[in-house]
Amino acid sequence: MEDEAPVIYGLEFQARALCSQAAETEEIRFLVGTQSLRQENQIHHIHFDDENNVINKNIFTHREGEIWHISASTIDKSFLTTCYNKTTESKAEMKAALWKLPTDFDDVPTDDQSSLQPVSLMCHLEAPDYGDMKCVMWHPSGDSNNVVGLADNHVIVWDVDTSSKSAKMVSSAALETKGQPRLTCSSWDPHHNSVQIATANDTAIRGWDLRSLQQTFVIDNAHGQLVRDLDFNPNKQYYLLSCGDDCKVKFWDIRNINEPMKILSDHSHWVWSVRYNRFHDQLILSSSSDSRVILNSVVSLSSEPYGHEIENDDDEEDGDKHGESSPPEDRLIATYEEHEDSVYCVDWSTADPWVFASLSYDGRLVINRVPRVEKYKILL
Repeated sequence: MEDEAPVIYGLEFQARALCSQAAETEEIRFLVGTQSLRQENQIHHIHFDDENNVINKNIFTHREGEIWHISASTIDKSFLTTCYNKTTESKAEMKAALWKLPTDFDDVPTDDQSSLQPVSLMCHLEAPDYGDMKCVMWHPSGDSNNVVGLADNHVIVWDVDTSSKSAKMVSSAALETKGQPRLTCSSWDPHHNSVQIATANDTAIRGWDLRSLQQTFVIDNAHGQLVRDLDFNPNKQYYLLSCGDDCKVKFWDIRNINEPMKILSDHSHWVWSVRYNRFHDQLILSSSSDSRVILNSVVSLSSEPYGHEIENDDDEEDGDKHGESSPPEDRLIATYEEHEDSVYCVDWSTADPWVFASLSYDGRLVINRVPRVEKYKILL
């Protein structure tokens, strides 16, 4: 049983910002933002045709600056946010803005870069005097118009009104972090009515209640070096995934923060990105500066620890056969080595649970699939 070959797409510029088009549940689509200091930056709207194993794309210009973070709306697939480096003669600042894509997807030839259309600016996400914007998160369920941004050591909440092309700041707070190091990453808890987020600064991970902006938990020295990424388990409450410059991926129960529940040490350099599969949370993706993407199965901490129930029938022979079967074990499923540079981002498709994309700094986007053998183990 042979797996489909990976599909590789090369961008003209360097890039480190990738996300799935979260509100798109029918087609496999991703968004990529470029980083170029000299040329006009771009947003690549990627459509993966899994039947023909090819990539179609739209490319739009992003005239505000190099993109450091990109996030797709969970409400409407035409909206997205970027955090970008705005450079003037006197200084460089990290800003954030809300954009709109065209509703229809057309694979338009883009040989003539001068003919590219810009994404439509809806509004800037203003955070005066709060410092550089690090990232913006959309409400995980899509039931709210709120978006949350990190700026230095501040958390800002905006209420977005797309009809009037505006975003109103509804709350903000300076987060009391030990030594006041800047926030590096965050994740929105999809459970508990989505009122909590987790942030990382230096080697610590902290939880915050968005209603009061008070700290709910802190994991000091969660990693031996800088924490790079966080992700909450979408199907199991209290479970949080983290990675960092100590080359490790760690699993946490935020009710018991003394020790991680599990540690993965598969990478040989900084781990930049970790993601739970939204449909089958035993599948864990990680990407690193070692140029590799690794797929693990961690069934022991998943919402399906023993897979599907096996139906025993009255046949003794079948019963004996079922009795001999043992629960699946945690293991490394596959290592993907199509990249030649640091892999800064990895993300699962929101439309197909078996497809994921990874992006390396040299502008190489790779789309891969979960091996078929693993897929059938989960499904059957």
